[in-house]
Amino acid sequence: MHPIAGRSLLHHAISAAAGTEPEHLVVVLRHAREQVAAHVEHVSASVRRSVLIADQDHVPGTGRAAECALTQLPESLSGTVVVTYGDVPLLTTATLEQLIAHHEEQGNAVTVLSAQVSDPHGYGRIVRDAAGGLERIVEEKDADDAVRAITEINSGIYAFDLAALRRALAQVSTENAQGEKYLTDVIGIEREAGSRVAAFTTEDVWQVEGANDRVQLAQLGRELNHRIVVAHMRAGVTVVDPETTWIDADVVIAPDVTVLPGVQLHGACDIATGAVIGPDTTLADTEVGEGAQVIRTHGSLAVIGAGASVGPFAYLRPGTELGPEGKIGTFVETKNAQIGAGSKVPHLTYVGDATIGEQSNIGASSVFVNYDGVNKHRTTIGSHVRMGSDTMYIAPVEVGDGAYSGAGAVITEDVPAGALAIREGRQRNIEGWVVRKRPGTPAAQAAQLAADSEGPTADKESRS
Repeated sequence: MHPIAGRSLLHHAISAAAGTEPEHLVVVLRHAREQVAAHVEHVSASVRRSVLIADQDHVPGTGRAAECALTQLPESLSGTVVVTYGDVPLLTTATLEQLIAHHEEQGNAVTVLSAQVSDPHGYGRIVRDAAGGLERIVEEKDADDAVRAITEINSGIYAFDLAALRRALAQVSTENAQGEKYLTDVIGIEREAGSRVAAFTTEDVWQVEGANDRVQLAQLGRELNHRIVVAHMRAGVTVVDPETTWIDADVVIAPDVTVLPGVQLHGACDIATGAVIGPDTTLADTEVGEGAQVIRTHGSLAVIGAGASVGPFAYLRPGTELGPEGKIGTFVETKNAQIGAGSKVPHLTYVGDATIGEQSNIGASSVFVNYDGVNKHRTTIGSHVRMGSDTMYIAPVEVGDGAYSGAGAVITEDVPAGALAIREGRQRNIEGWVVRKRPGTPAAQAAQLAADSEGPTADKESRS
């Protein structure tokens, strides 16, 4: 269930298996069964194919897991069965297809995917006979020193002839150091029966690496990210600093996009040709149009139109839609807001639950006041509108096309098209107040010096 590159380990494993287009796909569950089963249903929809669930009983071991999986398959079924694991996220469909092809071309009863590793600790070892053929697999806890010195390991991934697998599993016992029903025992049983068994070695060790703890999870995540980033670069994406760039598996990036340092692209982001993302930008499930620029921004479930500009220091919350050539500027937060083509929200503004037409400009330090303490309300701004700085929109309210507002306006009523909305309040200056009310402060001292330099003045109040 732990994620890397935007998918759970299990999602990666199911996707790789589903890519081989099997007639049946079965996931074996036990621990946290209900939670994982719900996730399998989600993944099944994502990969667009049916996934069967088999429940493992109290008998432990990989052999028992495979035996439980076989109960979900028709008795009349024949052919090749592939067994893989839920914690090998770098395993690819291509490698599984190579394993299957080798297995079927050789006419094997069992073919195990193996790899040479520098540190084989924790893995079952591939033991070969004098001719180099596969003799057996020995789990580490059952191995002596000579077997532990072997560096060719069992990945735990196999191709089986289904009939041979059924026949051999019926003979596997739990008489071993772990008290488990080992799938590896099938190899020895089939070899003794005169069937062909073999090991198919992959040169890409990362593909058979599993995650047993969070350290290994992070290592696998970094390696998978490296592969994703490299694949995008080879497809024509400019990634300035691959070491600080994180891209999830389902992200789509067109050629000639530029990704600057410190960028994270999560979920189902879709970035069009010519866009520039970053630096220091995090986007999740966000669509970025052709030629758009997104700088030092955090966004999720948003749409950014072609040629638009976002940031720096912008926050795009779900439901934000910025039209072509639009602008969301510095220290602007948007939520459930549709901003039309060419419209600008340049700085220091909150736009929540709003529709803004085309070619309009929202002045600095404006707030779309959408919440009355109980319900959210919507503000609608027309096209070619020019609203002054520090304007408050007390929703629900509408501003017509071509309208203006003065600075500091509080819009509580609809503004007709072409009108100027102002909130008048006469300014009042009380002279001498600081010297009288804040004596001894730096401000009072500065005011007194200014007054002394201008000569004697009488205390007075003026209105303007």
